[in-house]
Amino acid sequence: MGALAADAVPGESSTHLVRAIDWRGAFWVASGVPALVLFSIGGIAGVAGNVAFLVWTVSMLMGLVQSFTYAEIAGLFPNKSGGASVYGAAAWVRYSKVIAPLSVWCNWFAWTPVLSLGCSIAAAYILNALVPIPPADAPHVLAWVSAHASSIPADSPRVLEWLAAHEGKTAADAVSTLLSADAVAALTPAIREWTLFQGTLGPVSFSFNAAFVIGAVLMLVTFAIQHRGILGTAAVQKFIGLAVIIPMFIVGIVPILTGQIDWSNYTPIQPLAAAYEPALGEWNIPGWTLVLGAMFIAAWSTYGFETAICYTREFRDPGRDTFKAIFYSGLLCLALFTLVPFTFQGVLGLDGMLAPSIVDGSGVAEAMGQMVGHGGWITSLLVMMMILALMLCLMTAMAGSSRTLYQGARDGWLPRYLTHVNSHGAPTAAMWTDLVVNLAILAIACADATSFFFILAVSNCGYIIFNFLNLNSGWIHRIDNAHVTRPWRAPTWVIAAGTVLAYVNAVFMGAGAKVWNPIALWAGLFTAFLILPVFWYRHYVQDKGVFPAHMLSDLGLTQADLKQRKAGILPYLTLVAGLAVVLIANWFFQLPG
Repeated sequence: MGALAADAVPGESSTHLVRAIDWRGAFWVASGVPALVLFSIGGIAGVAGNVAFLVWTVSMLMGLVQSFTYAEIAGLFPNKSGGASVYGAAAWVRYSKVIAPLSVWCNWFAWTPVLSLGCSIAAAYILNALVPIPPADAPHVLAWVSAHASSIPADSPRVLEWLAAHEGKTAADAVSTLLSADAVAALTPAIREWTLFQGTLGPVSFSFNAAFVIGAVLMLVTFAIQHRGILGTAAVQKFIGLAVIIPMFIVGIVPILTGQIDWSNYTPIQPLAAAYEPALGEWNIPGWTLVLGAMFIAAWSTYGFETAICYTREFRDPGRDTFKAIFYSGLLCLALFTLVPFTFQGVLGLDGMLAPSIVDGSGVAEAMGQMVGHGGWITSLLVMMMILALMLCLMTAMAGSSRTLYQGARDGWLPRYLTHVNSHGAPTAAMWTDLVVNLAILAIACADATSFFFILAVSNCGYIIFNFLNLNSGWIHRIDNAHVTRPWRAPTWVIAAGTVLAYVNAVFMGAGAKVWNPIALWAGLFTAFLILPVFWYRHYVQDKGVFPAHMLSDLGLTQADLKQRKAGILPYLTLVAGLAVVLIANWFFQLPG
């Protein structure tokens, strides 16, 4: 691969990142990944039911096995930043000019929505803490109900409509329920309902509401921290990481030690009969579809620690630091992604996990605080820790996704302007791009839970495509670049296992995306292929059909060498087989009802 490129000089603006950290710095930047459990723990519980804790465990083990392929291919490119997608794209470039940038693009649009989705959840936590919606049993709510007891006659149209939807109930039940709902609505702070503008955009809604404003502020704070470069980011995240990882371990361990776990909450291990309904179903095609949908969305969180190798170009010793960064990050994630969902399910049970505030994510932090503190200041402290955890996610996401854009532009996949870095070595052009895109996505994520999970599902389609291409790049690199020294070489059986898991992930995508939205799969594929006009502009307009010389020199290649394809037709057959698996899984697996 050649000698390491010279570092940029601090204080000068250039197009080079700075070698400023070791594996510990990358570990702390990646320490925000375990907090991704907060994004979908409620949604996964809502579709997987009692199977949820196994979904998280199996998904995390898959992610750990896959990471060893990424660790090997990252070691081939000590001068590249941007993460596994960039290293995998280098394997595919011989076989298709389009497939290589597809990997980079899909990785970016999988990672970048972490900013907007995380900000929307953090904003919901902040609103719940500062201006909460009153519970139905609050004294002032009950007082309102008493004062307005005669406001809903037993024969009113609202009562008749409610009774039609709730067979077996009485008019008194209807009046009581409606009065309670009216009381909560009347006493909810006006800021919770305020919006500057709202509307619909295709299958989703958008709203410039209070959550959007708070989320935008959090996003700008994240940008300001990232602006200081990777060394400053790692230093900040070390302290925030400790303040987050420790409480998450507490949430995972304390309920076990204090006997709060109800072991019956894990059985019977059966899927739900329908999503978000407490009735158990069977291990039939609809049941498997819901579980595969849960596996699909869990992958977005559990595989995420591969971001630890986004910083190869910024490691002082890439050969030593790359493997350690992803290995130790993987161990941390293995512990937290298995422990926290296990305890969560053991304490809340099926009915608790299906509560609306848990499914939409807004009540997850408070529920975790209750598991440890039983209310009071301890719960408030845990909620604050969860907000910090989300901030850690945001910094991890911006650091990783911006470097993917940066290296993609350096290698000739994406527009040139993305290669600019500031005097601290931060890829600011890419960061501004992330910021603008995510402000738009934030307006959608803050609208409602349906829009939130649509964004998450589309994003994860990109992530699965990226993983498929990258896991197969491991054996392609073994064939085409067998002569290149590998600082760390994965056992061959691990490379083979990763290849098999690539197709397992394709099943998750084909079968599972529809669980979150009927058109999520097709929207994800459409978004993936938006790379075509972007790459056409960079390669054929800006670069006149020729790749940058340094991209090929990293591989020890020339333009003529690109015509040598030692793997023959195997990569093409792999792509056809992957697409076939997705389409067959989408046809075969069907939702309940």
